[in-house]
Amino acid sequence: MTEHIAPPAPAVPVPGLEDRRPPKLAKVPAFIEYMGQGWGTPDRTPPVVAGAATAAGHHRSRLSEQFPGQTLVIGAGTAPVRANDTYYDFRPDSDFYWLSGAAIEGAVLVMAPSGTSHDATLFIPAPFYPGDPQFFANAAHGEMWVGSAPDFSDWAQALSLQVQPLTELDAGITAAMRAGSGTLAAGIIDSDVRSRHGIDAGGDLGRALAVLRMIKDDWEIAQLREAVDHTVSGFAAVVGEIPAAVKAGGERWLQGTFDRHARTHGNGVGYATIVGSGKHAPTLHWVRCDGTVLEDKVLLLDMGVEANSFYTADVTRTFPGSGTFSPIQRQVHDLVEKSHRAGLAAVGPGRPWTDFHHASMEVIANGLNDWGLLPVSVDEALSPAGQHHRRYLVCGVGHHLGLDVHDCAQSSHDDYQGATMAPGMVLAVEPGLYFHEHDLTLPPELRGIGVRLEDNVLITPTGSEVISDALPITAAGIEEWVATVQRG
Repeated sequence: MTEHIAPPAPAVPVPGLEDRRPPKLAKVPAFIEYMGQGWGTPDRTPPVVAGAATAAGHHRSRLSEQFPGQTLVIGAGTAPVRANDTYYDFRPDSDFYWLSGAAIEGAVLVMAPSGTSHDATLFIPAPFYPGDPQFFANAAHGEMWVGSAPDFSDWAQALSLQVQPLTELDAGITAAMRAGSGTLAAGIIDSDVRSRHGIDAGGDLGRALAVLRMIKDDWEIAQLREAVDHTVSGFAAVVGEIPAAVKAGGERWLQGTFDRHARTHGNGVGYATIVGSGKHAPTLHWVRCDGTVLEDKVLLLDMGVEANSFYTADVTRTFPGSGTFSPIQRQVHDLVEKSHRAGLAAVGPGRPWTDFHHASMEVIANGLNDWGLLPVSVDEALSPAGQHHRRYLVCGVGHHLGLDVHDCAQSSHDDYQGATMAPGMVLAVEPGLYFHEHDLTLPPELRGIGVRLEDNVLITPTGSEVISDALPITAAGIEEWVATVQRG
Protein backbone atom coordinates (compact mmCIF):
# COMPACT_ATOMS: atom_id res chain seq x y z
CA MET A 1 0.00 0.00 0.00
CA THR A 2 1.40 3.38 -1.04
CA GLU A 3 1.29 6.11 1.58
CA HIS A 4 -0.53 9.25 0.45
CA ILE A 5 1.43 12.42 1.09
CA ALA A 6 -0.64 15.57 1.11
CA PRO A 7 0.69 18.56 -0.84
CA PRO A 8 2.05 21.43 1.26
CA ALA A 9 -0.44 24.08 2.25
CA PRO A 10 -0.05 27.41 0.42
CA ALA A 11 1.82 30.11 2.29
CA VAL A 12 -0.38 32.58 4.09
CA PRO A 13 0.75 36.22 3.86
CA VAL A 14 1.50 37.78 7.22
CA PRO A 15 -0.07 41.22 7.54
CA GLY A 16 2.47 44.01 7.82
CA LEU A 17 5.50 42.08 6.53
CA GLU A 18 5.18 43.48 2.99
CA ASP A 19 6.59 46.81 4.24
CA ARG A 20 9.65 45.06 5.69
CA ARG A 21 10.77 43.58 2.36
CA PRO A 22 14.25 44.91 1.38
CA PRO A 23 13.96 47.31 -1.57
CA LYS A 24 15.56 46.58 -4.95
CA LEU A 25 18.64 48.77 -4.76
CA ALA A 26 18.68 49.44 -8.51
CA LYS A 27 15.32 51.21 -8.08
CA VAL A 28 16.26 53.43 -5.13
CA PRO A 29 17.25 56.84 -6.57
CA ALA A 30 19.12 57.99 -3.47
CA PHE A 31 21.16 54.82 -3.35
CA ILE A 32 21.92 54.98 -7.10
CA GLU A 33 23.15 58.55 -6.73
CA TYR A 34 25.29 57.69 -3.70
CA MET A 35 26.81 54.62 -5.35
CA GLY A 36 27.82 56.71 -8.35
CA GLN A 37 30.11 58.89 -6.25
CA GLY A 38 33.50 58.54 -4.63
CA TRP A 39 35.11 55.88 -6.80
CA GLY A 40 38.60 55.91 -8.26
CA THR A 41 39.62 54.00 -11.36
CA PRO A 42 41.06 50.52 -10.74
CA ASP A 43 43.78 48.97 -12.88
CA ARG A 44 41.88 47.75 -15.93
CA THR A 45 44.80 46.24 -17.82
CA PRO A 46 43.43 43.34 -19.90
CA PRO A 47 44.75 39.91 -18.87
CA VAL A 48 46.50 39.05 -22.14
CA VAL A 49 49.42 36.61 -22.18
CA ALA A 50 52.59 38.13 -23.62
CA GLY A 51 52.78 37.43 -27.35
CA ALA A 52 49.21 36.16 -27.62
CA ALA A 53 47.86 39.15 -29.55
CA THR A 54 50.68 39.05 -32.12
CA ALA A 55 50.28 35.30 -32.57
CA ALA A 56 46.51 35.69 -32.98
CA GLY A 57 47.06 38.28 -35.70
CA HIS A 58 49.20 35.82 -37.65
CA HIS A 59 46.58 33.12 -37.11
CA ARG A 60 43.85 35.37 -38.54
CA SER A 61 45.99 35.98 -41.61
CA ARG A 62 46.39 32.24 -42.16
CA LEU A 63 42.64 31.71 -41.82
CA SER A 64 41.84 34.67 -44.07
CA GLU A 65 43.75 33.04 -46.93
CA GLN A 66 41.46 30.00 -46.71
CA PHE A 67 38.19 31.90 -47.08
CA PRO A 68 38.54 34.88 -49.45
CA GLY A 69 35.37 36.94 -49.74
CA GLN A 70 33.52 35.15 -46.93
CA THR A 71 32.40 36.56 -43.61
CA LEU A 72 33.69 34.55 -40.66
CA VAL A 73 32.06 34.61 -37.23
CA ILE A 74 33.68 32.90 -34.22
CA GLY A 75 32.19 32.90 -30.72
CA ALA A 76 33.95 32.61 -27.36
CA GLY A 77 31.02 30.90 -25.64
CA THR A 78 29.83 31.23 -22.05
CA ALA A 79 30.36 29.22 -18.89
CA PRO A 80 27.88 26.35 -18.46
CA VAL A 81 25.59 26.16 -15.46
CA ARG A 82 26.96 24.01 -12.65
CA ALA A 83 23.85 24.07 -10.47
CA ASN A 84 20.94 26.51 -10.30
CA ASP A 85 22.55 29.98 -10.42
CA THR A 86 26.19 28.91 -10.07
CA TYR A 87 28.49 28.37 -13.05
CA TYR A 88 31.64 26.52 -13.99
CA ASP A 89 34.67 28.70 -14.60
CA PHE A 90 34.66 30.26 -18.04
CA ARG A 91 37.17 28.92 -20.56
CA PRO A 92 37.07 30.39 -24.08
CA ASP A 93 36.41 28.29 -27.16
CA SER A 94 39.81 27.21 -28.47
CA ASP A 95 39.27 28.49 -32.03
CA PHE A 96 38.17 31.86 -30.66
CA TYR A 97 41.27 32.15 -28.48
CA TRP A 98 43.56 31.06 -31.32
CA LEU A 99 42.18 33.93 -33.43
CA SER A 100 41.84 36.62 -30.76
CA GLY A 101 44.30 35.96 -27.94
CA ALA A 102 41.59 36.91 -25.45
CA ALA A 103 39.39 35.15 -22.91
CA ILE A 104 36.21 37.25 -22.86
CA GLU A 105 32.98 35.48 -22.00
CA GLY A 106 30.22 36.04 -24.53
CA ALA A 107 32.51 37.76 -27.04
CA VAL A 108 32.20 37.25 -30.80
CA LEU A 109 34.90 37.83 -33.43
CA VAL A 110 33.73 38.90 -36.90
CA MET A 111 36.13 38.79 -39.83
CA ALA A 112 34.73 40.91 -42.67
CA PRO A 113 36.01 40.54 -46.26
CA SER A 114 38.25 43.40 -47.30
CA GLY A 115 39.90 43.06 -50.69
CA THR A 116 41.98 39.89 -50.62
CA SER A 117 41.99 39.66 -46.81
CA HIS A 118 39.71 40.39 -43.84
CA ASP A 119 39.17 43.11 -41.27
CA ALA A 120 38.54 41.75 -37.79
CA THR A 121 36.27 43.28 -35.15
CA LEU A 122 35.75 41.90 -31.66
CA PHE A 123 32.32 42.41 -30.12
CA ILE A 124 32.28 42.15 -26.32
CA PRO A 125 29.73 42.62 -23.53
CA ALA A 126 29.83 46.11 -22.07
CA PRO A 127 31.30 46.42 -18.57
CA PHE A 128 29.32 48.44 -16.01
CA TYR A 129 31.12 51.13 -14.04
CA PRO A 130 30.20 53.49 -11.17
CA GLY A 131 27.31 55.75 -12.17
CA ASP A 132 25.41 52.92 -13.86
CA PRO A 133 23.04 50.95 -11.59
CA GLN A 134 24.33 47.77 -13.24
CA PHE A 135 27.68 48.48 -11.56
CA PHE A 136 26.28 46.99 -8.36
CA ALA A 137 23.21 45.15 -9.73
CA ASN A 138 24.63 43.01 -12.56
CA ALA A 139 26.45 39.94 -11.22
CA ALA A 140 27.80 39.02 -14.68
CA HIS A 141 29.28 42.32 -15.84
CA GLY A 142 29.06 44.81 -12.97
CA GLU A 143 32.57 45.79 -11.89
CA MET A 144 31.60 45.60 -8.22
CA TRP A 145 30.82 41.90 -8.73
CA VAL A 146 33.51 40.70 -11.15
CA GLY A 147 36.43 42.97 -10.32
CA SER A 148 38.19 45.44 -12.57
CA ALA A 149 36.79 45.18 -16.08
CA PRO A 150 38.68 46.53 -19.11
CA ASP A 151 36.67 48.72 -21.46
CA PHE A 152 36.56 48.62 -25.25
CA SER A 153 39.61 50.83 -25.74
CA ASP A 154 41.63 48.82 -23.20
CA TRP A 155 40.97 45.60 -25.10
CA ALA A 156 41.53 47.25 -28.50
CA GLN A 157 44.97 48.46 -27.46
CA ALA A 158 45.96 45.13 -25.88
CA LEU A 159 44.81 43.01 -28.82
CA SER A 160 45.48 45.35 -31.76
CA LEU A 161 41.87 44.79 -32.81
CA GLN A 162 38.81 46.88 -33.38
CA VAL A 163 36.55 46.34 -30.36
CA GLN A 164 32.86 47.26 -30.19
CA PRO A 165 29.94 46.59 -27.82
CA LEU A 166 28.20 43.24 -28.24
CA THR A 167 24.97 45.17 -28.83
CA GLU A 168 26.46 46.17 -32.22
CA LEU A 169 27.02 42.57 -33.31
CA ASP A 170 23.99 42.34 -35.61
CA ALA A 171 24.96 45.53 -37.39
CA GLY A 172 28.54 44.32 -37.68
CA ILE A 173 27.55 41.01 -39.24
CA THR A 174 25.14 42.71 -41.63
CA ALA A 175 27.81 45.13 -42.80
CA ALA A 176 30.34 42.32 -43.21
CA MET A 177 27.91 40.24 -45.27
CA ARG A 178 27.37 43.09 -47.71
CA ALA A 179 31.06 42.85 -48.58
CA GLY A 180 31.16 39.07 -48.97
CA SER A 181 29.52 36.07 -50.56
CA GLY A 182 28.49 34.07 -47.51
CA THR A 183 28.91 33.66 -43.77
CA LEU A 184 30.50 30.78 -41.89
CA ALA A 185 30.55 30.30 -38.14
CA ALA A 186 32.61 28.39 -35.60
CA GLY A 187 32.76 28.26 -31.85
CA ILE A 188 29.59 28.96 -29.92
CA ILE A 189 27.23 31.35 -31.71
CA ASP A 190 23.78 32.13 -30.35
CA SER A 191 21.14 30.29 -32.37
CA ASP A 192 19.07 33.46 -32.76
CA VAL A 193 22.06 35.28 -34.25
CA ARG A 194 22.65 32.42 -36.69
CA SER A 195 19.00 32.39 -37.68
CA ARG A 196 18.75 36.16 -38.19
CA HIS A 197 21.74 36.24 -40.49
CA GLY A 198 21.45 32.84 -42.18
CA ILE A 199 24.87 31.84 -40.87
CA ASP A 200 26.16 28.43 -41.96
CA ALA A 201 27.43 26.54 -38.92
CA GLY A 202 27.83 23.28 -40.79
CA GLY A 203 31.46 22.72 -39.83
CA ASP A 204 33.54 23.94 -42.79
CA LEU A 205 35.11 26.72 -40.76
CA GLY A 206 35.70 24.46 -37.76
CA ARG A 207 37.39 21.82 -39.92
CA ALA A 208 39.60 24.42 -41.58
CA LEU A 209 40.64 25.82 -38.21
CA ALA A 210 41.44 22.32 -36.96
CA VAL A 211 43.83 21.75 -39.86
CA LEU A 212 45.48 25.17 -39.45
CA ARG A 213 45.96 24.58 -35.72
CA MET A 214 47.86 21.33 -36.36
CA ILE A 215 51.00 23.29 -37.19
CA LYS A 216 52.16 25.26 -34.15
CA ASP A 217 54.19 28.44 -34.51
CA ASP A 218 57.12 29.37 -32.27
CA TRP A 219 54.91 31.15 -29.75
CA GLU A 220 52.59 28.18 -29.43
CA ILE A 221 55.48 25.76 -29.02
CA ALA A 222 56.87 27.98 -26.24
CA GLN A 223 53.49 27.85 -24.50
CA LEU A 224 53.43 24.07 -24.74
CA ARG A 225 56.95 23.83 -23.36
CA GLU A 226 55.87 25.95 -20.41
CA ALA A 227 52.84 23.74 -19.81
CA VAL A 228 55.00 20.61 -19.94
CA ASP A 229 57.63 22.06 -17.59
CA HIS A 230 54.99 22.89 -14.99
CA THR A 231 53.46 19.45 -15.46
CA VAL A 232 56.80 17.78 -14.74
CA SER A 233 57.16 19.76 -11.51
CA GLY A 234 53.55 18.84 -10.76
CA PHE A 235 54.44 15.16 -11.05
CA ALA A 236 57.20 15.72 -8.52
CA ALA A 237 54.75 17.41 -6.14
CA VAL A 238 52.35 14.46 -6.42
CA VAL A 239 55.00 11.75 -6.10
CA GLY A 240 56.26 13.45 -2.95
CA GLU A 241 52.79 12.99 -1.45
CA ILE A 242 52.38 9.28 -2.26
CA PRO A 243 53.39 8.10 1.26
CA ALA A 244 50.85 10.50 2.79
CA ALA A 245 48.17 9.32 0.36
CA VAL A 246 48.85 5.69 1.28
CA LYS A 247 48.35 6.49 4.96
CA ALA A 248 45.28 8.70 4.48
CA GLY A 249 43.65 10.78 1.76
CA GLY A 250 44.04 8.30 -1.07
CA GLU A 251 43.59 9.25 -4.71
CA ARG A 252 41.74 12.46 -3.83
CA TRP A 253 44.79 13.74 -1.97
CA LEU A 254 47.01 13.27 -5.00
CA GLN A 255 44.42 14.72 -7.36
CA GLY A 256 44.13 17.77 -5.13
CA THR A 257 47.91 18.13 -4.96
CA PHE A 258 48.25 18.29 -8.73
CA ASP A 259 45.17 20.45 -9.29
CA ARG A 260 46.47 23.00 -6.77
CA HIS A 261 49.86 22.97 -8.49
CA ALA A 262 48.21 23.49 -11.89
CA ARG A 263 46.14 26.38 -10.61
CA THR A 264 49.23 27.94 -8.99
CA HIS A 265 51.45 27.69 -12.06
CA GLY A 266 48.90 28.04 -14.87
CA ASN A 267 45.24 28.49 -15.61
CA GLY A 268 44.50 25.11 -14.06
CA VAL A 269 44.35 21.54 -15.29
CA GLY A 270 44.06 20.90 -19.01
CA TYR A 271 41.62 18.03 -18.42
CA ALA A 272 40.27 16.09 -15.45
CA THR A 273 43.25 14.67 -13.57
CA ILE A 274 43.49 10.88 -13.60
CA VAL A 275 44.81 9.19 -10.44
CA GLY A 276 44.29 5.43 -10.50
CA SER A 277 45.67 3.05 -7.88
CA GLY A 278 45.36 -0.73 -8.05
CA LYS A 279 42.21 -1.86 -9.83
CA HIS A 280 41.53 1.73 -10.94
CA ALA A 281 44.79 1.97 -12.93
CA PRO A 282 43.40 0.01 -15.94
CA THR A 283 40.35 2.31 -16.19
CA LEU A 284 41.26 4.64 -19.05
CA HIS A 285 39.53 7.74 -17.70
CA TRP A 286 39.51 7.19 -13.95
CA VAL A 287 38.61 10.79 -13.02
CA ARG A 288 36.58 9.92 -9.91
CA CYS A 289 39.82 9.62 -7.95
CA ASP A 290 37.93 8.44 -4.89
CA GLY A 291 39.83 5.25 -4.05
CA THR A 292 42.64 4.41 -1.68
CA VAL A 293 46.29 4.46 -2.73
CA LEU A 294 47.68 0.97 -2.20
CA GLU A 295 51.34 0.49 -1.38
CA ASP A 296 51.65 -2.87 -3.14
CA LYS A 297 49.89 -1.79 -6.36
CA VAL A 298 50.82 0.44 -9.29
CA LEU A 299 49.63 4.03 -9.43
CA LEU A 300 48.79 5.53 -12.83
CA LEU A 301 48.97 9.33 -13.06
CA ASP A 302 47.71 11.08 -16.23
CA MET A 303 48.01 14.82 -15.65
CA GLY A 304 48.50 18.08 -17.52
CA VAL A 305 48.88 21.73 -16.58
CA GLU A 306 47.03 24.19 -18.79
CA ALA A 307 49.12 27.35 -19.13
CA ASN A 308 47.55 30.79 -18.78
CA SER A 309 47.46 30.80 -22.59
CA PHE A 310 45.23 27.67 -22.45
CA TYR A 311 47.81 25.41 -24.12
CA THR A 312 47.98 22.14 -22.23
CA ALA A 313 50.40 19.32 -21.54
CA ASP A 314 49.27 15.68 -21.40
CA VAL A 315 51.71 13.37 -19.63
CA THR A 316 51.33 9.93 -18.04
CA ARG A 317 53.62 7.85 -15.88
CA THR A 318 52.94 4.75 -13.80
CA PHE A 319 54.57 4.43 -10.38
CA PRO A 320 54.93 1.67 -7.80
CA GLY A 321 53.02 2.61 -4.66
CA SER A 322 55.85 1.26 -2.51
CA GLY A 323 58.58 2.89 -4.59
CA THR A 324 59.67 -0.43 -6.09
CA PHE A 325 57.96 -2.43 -8.82
CA SER A 326 57.20 -6.07 -8.11
CA PRO A 327 58.54 -8.54 -10.71
CA ILE A 328 55.17 -8.85 -12.48
CA GLN A 329 54.57 -5.09 -12.40
CA ARG A 330 58.02 -4.51 -13.88
CA GLN A 331 57.32 -7.10 -16.58
CA VAL A 332 54.23 -5.20 -17.71
CA HIS A 333 55.99 -1.85 -17.46
CA ASP A 334 58.94 -3.10 -19.50
CA LEU A 335 56.66 -4.21 -22.35
CA VAL A 336 54.86 -0.84 -22.36
CA GLU A 337 58.23 0.92 -22.35
CA LYS A 338 59.38 -1.14 -25.34
CA SER A 339 56.15 -0.26 -27.16
CA HIS A 340 56.57 3.41 -26.22
CA ARG A 341 60.10 3.56 -27.56
CA ALA A 342 58.97 1.96 -30.82
CA GLY A 343 56.22 4.55 -31.14
CA LEU A 344 58.55 7.47 -30.44
CA ALA A 345 61.03 6.17 -33.02
CA ALA A 346 58.27 6.19 -35.66
CA VAL A 347 57.48 9.89 -35.19
CA GLY A 348 58.99 12.22 -37.77
CA PRO A 349 58.25 14.60 -40.66
CA GLY A 350 56.88 13.06 -43.82
CA ARG A 351 55.90 9.81 -42.16
CA PRO A 352 52.29 8.58 -42.21
CA TRP A 353 50.43 9.56 -39.05
CA THR A 354 49.62 5.92 -38.36
CA ASP A 355 53.29 4.83 -38.28
CA PHE A 356 53.71 5.27 -34.54
CA HIS A 357 50.38 3.57 -33.86
CA HIS A 358 51.37 0.47 -35.83
CA ALA A 359 54.89 0.43 -34.36
CA SER A 360 53.57 0.50 -30.80
CA MET A 361 50.85 -2.06 -31.47
CA GLU A 362 53.25 -4.53 -33.08
CA VAL A 363 55.37 -4.58 -29.94
CA ILE A 364 52.31 -5.03 -27.74
CA ALA A 365 50.93 -7.88 -29.84
CA ASN A 366 54.25 -9.75 -29.87
CA GLY A 367 54.68 -9.31 -26.14
CA LEU A 368 51.19 -10.55 -25.35
CA ASN A 369 51.80 -13.52 -27.63
CA ASP A 370 55.01 -14.34 -25.78
CA TRP A 371 52.98 -14.38 -22.55
CA GLY A 372 50.42 -16.73 -24.07
CA LEU A 373 47.59 -14.20 -23.97
CA LEU A 374 46.63 -14.12 -27.65
CA PRO A 375 44.03 -16.63 -28.89
CA VAL A 376 45.39 -16.27 -32.45
CA SER A 377 48.74 -15.68 -34.15
CA VAL A 378 50.42 -12.29 -34.01
CA ASP A 379 49.77 -11.73 -37.72
CA GLU A 380 46.07 -12.49 -37.32
CA ALA A 381 45.82 -10.26 -34.26
CA LEU A 382 47.48 -7.35 -36.10
CA SER A 383 45.28 -7.77 -39.18
CA PRO A 384 42.31 -5.41 -39.61
CA ALA A 385 39.98 -8.40 -39.16
CA GLY A 386 41.65 -9.48 -35.91
CA GLN A 387 42.85 -6.89 -33.37
CA HIS A 388 42.66 -9.39 -30.50
CA HIS A 389 45.58 -7.71 -28.70
CA ARG A 390 43.51 -4.56 -28.33
CA ARG A 391 41.36 -6.19 -25.67
CA TYR A 392 44.10 -4.86 -23.41
CA LEU A 393 44.60 -1.56 -25.28
CA VAL A 394 41.27 -0.47 -26.78
CA CYS A 395 42.23 3.18 -27.19
CA GLY A 396 44.59 4.70 -29.73
CA VAL A 397 48.19 5.47 -28.84
CA GLY A 398 48.41 9.14 -29.73
CA HIS A 399 46.79 12.41 -30.75
CA HIS A 400 47.47 16.05 -31.56
CA LEU A 401 48.11 18.34 -28.59
CA GLY A 402 47.67 22.10 -28.24
CA LEU A 403 44.87 24.32 -27.03
CA ASP A 404 42.85 21.15 -26.54
CA VAL A 405 44.21 18.01 -24.96
CA HIS A 406 42.79 16.15 -27.98
CA ASP A 407 43.60 18.96 -30.37
CA CYS A 408 42.26 19.47 -33.89
CA ALA A 409 39.49 16.90 -33.39
CA GLN A 410 37.12 18.56 -35.91
CA SER A 411 39.41 17.75 -38.82
CA SER A 412 38.57 14.99 -41.28
CA HIS A 413 40.18 11.56 -41.32
CA ASP A 414 42.14 12.49 -44.44
CA ASP A 415 43.60 15.54 -42.71
CA TYR A 416 44.32 13.71 -39.45
CA GLN A 417 44.95 9.93 -39.32
CA GLY A 418 45.14 9.75 -43.11
CA ALA A 419 47.78 12.48 -43.40
CA THR A 420 51.53 12.65 -42.85
CA MET A 421 53.32 14.19 -39.90
CA ALA A 422 54.86 17.62 -40.43
CA PRO A 423 57.23 19.97 -38.61
CA GLY A 424 55.42 22.06 -36.01
CA MET A 425 52.98 19.34 -35.01
CA VAL A 426 52.94 18.43 -31.33
CA LEU A 427 51.72 14.95 -30.44
CA ALA A 428 51.02 12.87 -27.39
CA VAL A 429 52.30 9.29 -27.75
CA GLU A 430 50.74 6.98 -25.15
CA PRO A 431 50.78 3.19 -25.43
CA GLY A 432 49.68 1.17 -22.44
CA LEU A 433 48.37 -2.14 -21.14
CA TYR A 434 45.16 -2.32 -19.13
CA PHE A 435 44.53 -5.59 -17.32
CA HIS A 436 41.21 -5.25 -15.56
CA GLU A 437 40.69 -6.98 -12.24
CA HIS A 438 37.62 -8.84 -13.51
CA ASP A 439 39.10 -9.96 -16.86
CA LEU A 440 39.06 -13.76 -16.67
CA THR A 441 41.24 -14.18 -19.78
CA LEU A 442 44.19 -13.11 -17.64
CA PRO A 443 46.21 -15.08 -15.11
CA PRO A 444 45.47 -13.82 -11.57
CA GLU A 445 48.86 -12.17 -11.15
CA LEU A 446 48.18 -9.77 -14.05
CA ARG A 447 44.68 -8.73 -13.04
CA GLY A 448 44.40 -5.19 -11.73
CA ILE A 449 47.60 -3.86 -13.34
CA GLY A 450 47.36 -0.83 -15.59
CA VAL A 451 50.41 0.85 -17.11
CA ARG A 452 50.61 3.80 -19.48
CA LEU A 453 53.56 5.88 -20.64
CA GLU A 454 52.71 9.16 -22.35
CA ASP A 455 55.07 11.80 -23.67
CA ASN A 456 54.58 15.04 -25.58
CA VAL A 457 56.55 15.16 -28.81
CA LEU A 458 57.39 18.05 -31.15
CA ILE A 459 57.99 17.14 -34.79
CA THR A 460 61.02 19.02 -36.09
CA PRO A 461 62.31 19.46 -39.67
CA THR A 462 64.77 16.62 -39.13
CA GLY A 463 63.02 14.32 -36.66
CA SER A 464 61.32 14.83 -33.32
CA GLU A 465 61.92 16.09 -29.79
CA VAL A 466 60.36 14.65 -26.66
CA ILE A 467 59.63 17.81 -24.70
CA SER A 468 58.53 15.87 -21.61
CA ASP A 469 61.75 13.85 -21.36
CA ALA A 470 62.59 15.26 -17.92
CA LEU A 471 60.51 12.37 -16.59
CA PRO A 472 62.12 8.92 -16.84
CA ILE A 473 60.44 6.07 -18.72
CA THR A 474 62.38 3.01 -17.58
CA ALA A 475 61.21 1.09 -14.51
CA ALA A 476 64.59 1.54 -12.87
CA GLY A 477 64.66 5.23 -13.73
CA ILE A 478 61.19 5.75 -12.28
CA GLU A 479 62.14 3.97 -9.04
CA GLU A 480 65.25 6.11 -8.72
CA TRP A 481 63.34 9.32 -9.48
CA VAL A 482 60.66 8.47 -6.89
CA ALA A 483 63.31 7.82 -4.26
CA THR A 484 65.05 11.12 -5.06
CA VAL A 485 61.82 13.13 -4.91
CA GLN A 486 60.62 11.52 -1.69
CA ARG A 487 63.97 12.05 0.02
CA GLY A 488 63.51 15.74 -0.74
